Amino acid sequence: MAMERMKLMVSRHHHHHRFLFLCKSSCCKRKTSSLILSPIWGCPSSTSRSSSSSSSSSSSSSSLPNSSAWRISSSSKSSSSGWLSSVFGKKEAAAAFVVPEIVKAGDPVLHEAAEEVDVEEIGSDRIQKIIEQMIYVLRKAPGVGLAAPQIAIPLRIIVLEDTKEYISYARKNEVEAQDRRPFDLLVIVNPKLKKKGNKSALFFEGCLSVDGFRAVVERHLEVEVTGFDREGRPLKVDASGWQARILQHECDHLDGTIYVDKLVPRTFRTIENLDMPLPVGCPQLGAR
Repeated sequence: MAMERMKLMVSRHHHHHRFLFLCKSSCCKRKTSSLILSPIWGCPSSTSRSSSSSSSSSSSSSSLPNSSAWRISSSSKSSSSGWLSSVFGKKEAAAAFVVPEIVKAGDPVLHEAAEEVDVEEIGSDRIQKIIEQMIYVLRKAPGVGLAAPQIAIPLRIIVLEDTKEYISYARKNEVEAQDRRPFDLLVIVNPKLKKKGNKSALFFEGCLSVDGFRAVVERHLEVEVTGFDREGRPLKVDASGWQARILQHECDHLDGTIYVDKLVPRTFRTIENLDMPLPVGCPQLGAR
């Protein structure tokens, strides 16, 4: 999910860099927080973790469905050589750790359904390296959610995480209205989402793949997600509030849907205009 909002907040608090799910640079104020699901909010890049070598990425891409969509940027290399060395050894770590690029709206990989991962392959080096890359990109952005298609990998994998630090950048009244609480890193392979109850909420969302913009999206307040963890064990998550929104946003990506496909008409805007009033006739933000 987009972390641009976070980025804005980080910038506003004189913190570091760039934000993922929805983040570019900008210093904007907002009454209702934007969801940077694929990020959404930021954290220091020193906490980022991910690993892969250029040789392994090239050898595994041929076995991916629609492998032509799997594009890795060779120009972006990790400076986190310390922990990489402990995983791969100094030589391999120094060789070339490449960071996947966030693909943007219009790229076919974002608008087509992703393929399921063979359960027996979840523990393989190939899938584990993809997961590590996703975690790295998520935290480096930083963001609160990321789907594999957002780094041009057409597989049904999502990662999400919301921390006390991320939440500290948001306004207290926004946090309460969104029912936003921290949760540990979640890696879900082949997630299946089930909406629960009839209650929903409207809030602004953003996405790293649609940088610089936000729009109001209506989401269910409670969901149940089943799938597999990164070790291939069955997993079930019951979520509500903001975590439920992040899960819905990320699972949409796996079906080739981005948030602008679901926006409330006339609410699409630049992040600089987030504080502008909603047009007459638009539903009010919040739970309903």
